[in-house]
Amino acid sequence: MNDNERRAIEADCQRLINLYVNLNDAQDWEAVANLYTADARFARPSKPDEFIEGRAAILESFTARPARAQRHVIANTVVDVVDADNAKAFSVIVLFMGEAAEPGELPVMNAKSPLVGTFTDKLVRSAEGWRFAERVGGLDFKP
Repeated sequence: MNDNERRAIEADCQRLINLYVNLNDAQDWEAVANLYTADARFARPSKPDEFIEGRAAILESFTARPARAQRHVIANTVVDVVDADNAKAFSVIVLFMGEAAEPGELPVMNAKSPLVGTFTDKLVRSAEGWRFAERVGGLDFKP
């Protein structure tokens, strides 16, 4: 693999991570779930030792949550290319939350906000493009 191929993989994986938070904030759960492989594993930052396994179960876990206002900020992402079809990534995540507001109104921020944590990802190239094979969150501070 040459430097240009490695950089292209890094850019594709960075885009996947950014797209994930944007779709998550839009609460487009179907699109979020489709960023995982069919057999992916996901652990929320608040429960890093509890894995949700499989795309269908990941989708169900998102749709089961009550609606809320949220905004994720992702930073300090470093993608390490393993080979042409596998990569690992580490990102810092900041989550601001609030109660869902009426249309045209701003939500009130939740007292637990912001949450600061991380995501450690295993990424794979699939027929659908780069996808999360495993996404493990963690918190850096107690809410």
